[in-house]
This record gives sequence, C-alpha cells and structure tokens, in this order.
Amino acid sequence: MEKVVGGLTHPTNLVSDGSGDRLYVTEQRGLIRLLKGGEIDSKKTPFLDIRNEVFDQGECGLLGLAFHPKFAENGLFYVDYTTKRPDLKTIIAEFRASPGSLRAEAGTERVVLTIDQPQANHNGGQLQFGPDGMLYIGMGDGGAANDTAKGHHEPGGNAQYLATMLGKILRIDVTPRDAYAVPKDNPFVTNPPVPDARPEIWCFGIRNAWRFSFDRKTGECWCGDIGQDIWEEIDLIVKGGNYGWRPREGFHATPKIQPPEEPKYSPAIDPVLEYKHVDRNVSITGGYVYRGKVMPDLVGYYVYGDYASGRIWALKYENGKVVENVELYHDWGLTPSSFGEDANGELYVCAHEPGVIYRIVAK
Repeated sequence: MEKVVGGLTHPTNLVSDGSGDRLYVTEQRGLIRLLKGGEIDSKKTPFLDIRNEVFDQGECGLLGLAFHPKFAENGLFYVDYTTKRPDLKTIIAEFRASPGSLRAEAGTERVVLTIDQPQANHNGGQLQFGPDGMLYIGMGDGGAANDTAKGHHEPGGNAQYLATMLGKILRIDVTPRDAYAVPKDNPFVTNPPVPDARPEIWCFGIRNAWRFSFDRKTGECWCGDIGQDIWEEIDLIVKGGNYGWRPREGFHATPKIQPPEEPKYSPAIDPVLEYKHVDRNVSITGGYVYRGKVMPDLVGYYVYGDYASGRIWALKYENGKVVENVELYHDWGLTPSSFGEDANGELYVCAHEPGVIYRIVAK
C-alpha cells in the first residue's frame, strides 16, 4: 500500500475521468478533490463544493461519482448524495465542468433522480457507467435491521418489493436533458411480474450494494453486497437477477426472519463468494477486477476488502467457480471505504480514516 496523498476528510470514492493522471476523490461531507500528479490540486478551492446541500451524518453524505463516457467532449459528471429537502433523500445529480478545468460549476446542477430514504443507513451510493453507456445506481434497502425500514412491504421488505427503487441496482439513460430515460431493454419494462414494478430496476434483492464495478475487459459487473448478521457476499450482477435479500444472506436463510421466507418472483442467485463475520470481518467493500500493467500476477483477479478488519483480498474466478482467494494485505487501522481505478487500470484504496489514498503496488 503506497501512500499517494493524505489530509483528506472521510474519502468515500476515487474516480478517473479517463484522461491521463487526473483522479477525483469524493469526501463524505460534500467536496470533490482533484488529484493531479499524485498531489491535491484543489487544496484551497475544491473541484466541487456542495456541502450546503449534503447531509453527511452516519452513512449519509457524498457517496458516489461517475464521469460521462464522453466527458472529454461534454464535460458532464454525476454524483450520488444524501440530503434533507426537507426529508432524507438520495439525489442523483448532473454537473458540468469544462474538460481540463480545475473547477466544476456548482450552479450547473441538474437533478436527475430523487429517491426518498426512510433511514440514514443503507443508502447504497455507487454510480458507474456500464460498457453500454447506461448509468447504473446502487441503492440500499432503506435501512433498519431485517429490511424493516418505514415503507417496507411484507413479505421480503423493500429489496424484494418491485414497486420501490430501494434494495436494487438501477439502470437509466442520462441522455435526455429533462430527468432521464428508461432503457427499453431493462428487465421490467415489458411484461413485469407485477404491474407497478419500477422500470428503472436492473436487479433486486440487494441489501446494500455499497460498491460495484465493471470488468473493463469482460464487461461483467461485480458487486460487494454488505451483509447483516453473519455473511458478507460477492455477486456477479445480471439483468433481472434476484440476489436474495432479505430471505437470504449469502447462501443461507436469513436467521432472524421467522418463519423463513422465499425470494419473490424468481429464485435467488447464489453469490460468487461469501465470508463469515469473524475476526472483525463484517463489512465488505467491493473493488475491481485488476486489468492494469504494473502487477501482471494480479491480472484477472477481483480485488476487494473489508471496511472493519482492514483486510484486502484477491479472488480468481474461472469457469463459474472460485479457484483462488488470497489475502493481499492486512492493517487493523485501514478502513477501506472504496477502491478506485485510474485510466490505466491501476488500483487505489480510500482509507476513510485517517483520510489517506493509497496505491496498490507489488512488493
């Protein structure tokens, strides 16, 4: 873990705009910092400051950032943040910056999507443009334990209820200048299992998809879904997939749901891997499949970590099964809130405390 820069306040994400060595770090309180050449290029004036809009208590805050695939031409980027307007909400908003500029224009905000949040936890927060050019959005189940946040629907809570966007990964088209469009090939656009199913849904049965990413070689979507009582899990996300929460946690029936429930609408898709809540491993942070050049032995491995234990692992998945899962690094003091990928596919880690960005390098 090679230190790149410190002095940040609760970094939650690191993203490249696809050009050279420019990296952007979101701070939970509502700032985006520009890193250029390994240094903070925006110490006095951040790339974007929306602290007046952001509610950053608990798991809330500025949680996600994604640059438009044509950012070099249109200057558009997207953020995911929680606010109180006046009640708690997730906001997906678009901003504009002149390509190459050191500052974005806060006054260019265009709210794309607003989702009411019943609780201040399980907000999701990941934004990622897929290989198809669509924007994917990670949404948690709305909080509380056992998916019982206000507004939940029995049986199965929000994550199994298709009329809400909570507990889902969403997929939208941000091309229209008025809100967004729903891609016609989303799974519930035609012949939905229930009439009021939200057409924005790409998959469901998610507890808190804090971080997911697309393999830049294969296009596969890898997700770390944070568990509750016993199990953390890694999923391969597919169109219309049901990932089992709340009836299931990992491969298992959720222990506190009595009597046991069954997943609705379709069978639950098994995770690629699960790990148990032992030795302070209790909160998965999803990462990336490594496709860089400086660590050839790591190519093709999915790199992920645990926020609480400070462990980082690498997983090899071939022919539908895990063939290797090795611990790369361990530091009790490391709190990996997010992984990041630069334009060349090299990997970084955001340490929520003490506010440090590291680059993963070979020994």
